[in-house]
Amino acid sequence: MVSLHPKRMLVPTDFSDQASRAVDEAISLVDKPGQLTVLHVAPPITHFAEADPVISWNTVNDEAREGHLLEMLQKKYSDPKYAGVHFHIAFGSPAEEIARVAKEDQAELIMLPSHGRTGLARIMIGSVAERVVRLAHCPVLVLRD
Repeated sequence: MVSLHPKRMLVPTDFSDQASRAVDEAISLVDKPGQLTVLHVAPPITHFAEADPVISWNTVNDEAREGHLLEMLQKKYSDPKYAGVHFHIAFGSPAEEIARVAKEDQAELIMLPSHGRTGLARIMIGSVAERVVRLAHCPVLVLRD
């Protein structure tokens, strides 16, 4: 049975306004902010061109990227109402990483926004929300724009 009062919840973010609204909705559903994990999935460093000098000179690595992204999340969600929220960074395919982290964190619900792409944009990009629904071990609540 689906509980709309989950004990553990995961909300992925791409730093968009839609994702921020999902985080705010999630805060209203959990008993305390510590039951919420906000996840950002970044592309792995191998997705960048090997010819890029910054990559080939080893001046960028996943550890530095993770630190910077965590700092960005903490800045974005610095309001006291977010105190206690867990922030997590993962690298890889968004849908797969969202499902993996949700399972690891024993999330009872994943809440994510849908950017509502249609037509060619959806065919070219694919729907992360749709793939998360297929891969997740728990219910997924998709918020429409």
